[in-house]
Formats: sequence, C-alpha cells, structure tokens
Amino acid sequence: MTAIVLDGKALAKQIEIELAERVKKLKNKPILATILVGDDPASATYVKMKGNACQRVGMESQKVILPESTTTEQLLAEIDKLNNNSNVHGILLQHPVPKQIDERACFDRISLAKDVDGVTTHGFGRMAMGEFAYGSATPAGIMKLLDHYKIPIKGKRAVIVGRSPILGKPMALMLMNRHATVTVCHSRTENLAEVVKEGDIVVGAVGRPEFIKGDWIKVGAVVIDAGYHPGGIGDIELKAVIDKCSAYTPVPGGVGPMTIATLIMQTVEAAEKVEGK
Repeated sequence: MTAIVLDGKALAKQIEIELAERVKKLKNKPILATILVGDDPASATYVKMKGNACQRVGMESQKVILPESTTTEQLLAEIDKLNNNSNVHGILLQHPVPKQIDERACFDRISLAKDVDGVTTHGFGRMAMGEFAYGSATPAGIMKLLDHYKIPIKGKRAVIVGRSPILGKPMALMLMNRHATVTVCHSRTENLAEVVKEGDIVVGAVGRPEFIKGDWIKVGAVVIDAGYHPGGIGDIELKAVIDKCSAYTPVPGGVGPMTIATLIMQTVEAAEKVEGK
C-alpha cells in the first residue's frame, strides 16, 4: 500500500502565500502579540518561529518577555494591556508558564475576539456547541490538513490517544462535529492497543515518544502524529505503519507547520473582522 503523505510543510507554505495577499488588502497590518514567561529554550524557539511566520505574510509581531519570577497577577495585567490595545488582533500565551502561575486563569483572561490560539474555556465551549470560535491551533490545523487531502471523516471511527485541553479534547470535538465516531483514550486506558486498532483515523497526542506502536494500528488507517520529540520522532512508531496505513503525517513536517499556519490565519481573520471584511 502506498500511503498519502499529509505534507503539512507544503500546505503551510501555500496558506502563507494566500495570507500574504489577504494582508495586503487590509488598511492596518495584523499584529500578533506573543507572551513568553521565563527562559525555556524550546518555548523561545517556538515564539521565534511564530514571529518569523508573521514576517513572511506581512504581519507584525509584538513580543512581551517576562521574567521567570512573574506572578499570576502580573501576567494577568500584561494580558489586560493587550486586550485593551486596539492595534493588537491576536494574543498568544506560550505554554508552559512557570509553575507558580495559574495558567488556566491567564488563558481565560484573553479576549475571545483575540483568542487566535483557541485556548480559552469560552472559545472551547463555543466550538464544542458548533458556534464560531477560533479553534485550538494544532487540532484546527490537523482538520485543515485532512480537508486539503480530502480524507473522509464522516462516519469514520476516530481514536485519539491524549486528552489535553488544547489538543486531545478539542480534536475529539472537531472530529465529532464533522460526524466521526470518536473515542478518546490515554496512557491509563485499559486494552489500549485493542482500542487503537478500531481507528480508521488515529491521532497520537499523548506526548510520549513512540508510545503508540505500529502493530496497534490497522491496515488502511489514517495516522496523524501530533507529537515531536528529540531525534525527530513523534508519539507514533511511524516507521512501522508507513507501509500499511493509507495516509500519515511525517515527523517533522506534518502537524507542526500547520499549527503555526493556523495561528497566523486566525490572526488575519481577527484583523479582517475588525475592518469588517
């Protein structure tokens, strides 16, 4: 079986070209504000990548860098400033924040209109009910990838391994809203291998390197690996499924580029809404 490679890197480039044209039509450049608390090198890299993507489409990025010692109250005050800044169209609080900060309280302080990363409980609730909200960027990016490659979703059995509030849970609801039958499982699920074998679509979002083994996945499944770990491996033992799956996301170059492209796209949409476009 020759599997379709769900090339997120190529699709992200195509999306950026389209976004650059949309940005040119706006009176004011969209601005994405990124907040980085502390000095985690991986987080700093992610923020830099998002800033570079803004630059490529003609947007601006506003960086807010706060010390490791920042309190919840101080971070909330910074978010309030961005909420009240009419020039800022999107706000991204880079996860994770230092342990003394109430991350959920800070996510939920972001204005719904500027929640372009889809992290607020209000936005999650609206999305779950089929109402408009900016989707959590990684699962929303996965949905765009599935649509681009015309992967059937309606009526399919989808199995998601992972239940995080910004990936596993919103992924489940997005697929359910598109008429998939969805099972959400995790590292403590009994008979996990047998559950995964039921999936026509399998999403690895558990955050452990190659936790999902190749022999857990049935022939012809669509394999979405949302993990990324040192050495360029994901949450799924991809090398063991490439010859038997119908489609898969490579690691790297699959889900990751789509996360950033979706974040940028949703910021452009927020700017268009402000200008009534």
